[in-house]
Amino acid sequence: MLAGFSLSPERLGRQAEGTPLDGAGWIDLMRPLPEEIAAVEALGLQVPSLADMEEIEISNRLYRANGADYMTVVLPGATPEGEHIAGPVTFILSEARLVTVRHHAPRPFETFPDRAGTVASGCGSPARVFLGLLEEIVSRLADLLEGVGRGLDAAARSVFREGERQKPEVLQGQLRALGLEGEMLGRVRLALLSVERALSHFGQTLGARPDAGPLAGIVDGQLRDVQAMGVHADFLSGRVTLATDATLGMINLAQNATVRIVSVVAALFLPPTLIASIYGMNFPGMPELDQPWGYPLALGLMLGSALLTYLYFKWRGWM
Repeated sequence: MLAGFSLSPERLGRQAEGTPLDGAGWIDLMRPLPEEIAAVEALGLQVPSLADMEEIEISNRLYRANGADYMTVVLPGATPEGEHIAGPVTFILSEARLVTVRHHAPRPFETFPDRAGTVASGCGSPARVFLGLLEEIVSRLADLLEGVGRGLDAAARSVFREGERQKPEVLQGQLRALGLEGEMLGRVRLALLSVERALSHFGQTLGARPDAGPLAGIVDGQLRDVQAMGVHADFLSGRVTLATDATLGMINLAQNATVRIVSVVAALFLPPTLIASIYGMNFPGMPELDQPWGYPLALGLMLGSALLTYLYFKWRGWM
């Protein structure tokens, strides 16, 4: 899918389908078709394939070719099938236009066109649209970090709740929830790292731009925001580890309590079982076998031994 936008300082104008791309200041390619790729490449820009975008070498993610900067970042988003992933997005920035190439749907690309005129950089040039998109992306990542924080708060309240013993099934569900929060946190941290690299690369190419001064201030501000969010992400990562360890500890305690109960019950039945085994051998010469009180005596011994074992366990605090 291809979407073209005309630029002005106040807003982005979405072009109608079929409009020539010569007048588009921002071209957004979402899972582009071959004919859409050909239309963009006719403007003198090379559109990378998904395999190229997924290369992890820094030389494949940040480079300059034919007067345009190619910057690939990894952003969390959803596939058309509804699966949440962290996928690559390539920004191709030239003097005439910005081209974005993606194969999944990060939310900032849906929200930015309607509020492009309200961001600090504005949207009057391709470079300003690029910085505005990054600002929207950073804001989205901040929202995701806040969501992870709220999830960890709920997990901590559940795990550390006093006066209530959690069932192992509930704790296991909480452990799965913590795993999902940790996975989301990992995607955000990867996105912050790649966005910081893209901003640093863009900052190094600012010297030749006519509005380098104002843009440099915006870049510095966004870099500070990204670095601060990185520190916050590290803090949340520590909380995920703490909550996971605490949940595993609670699961072990719950399982140990169950095993202890089973062990105590087995120990209570051990002396009566021994007595019953002795009197079940039926050897000649056992005087109790010929006495009318032999059977009640055996029952009494079994009950008494179980009671003494129970009292001993209570005295030692094992029950």
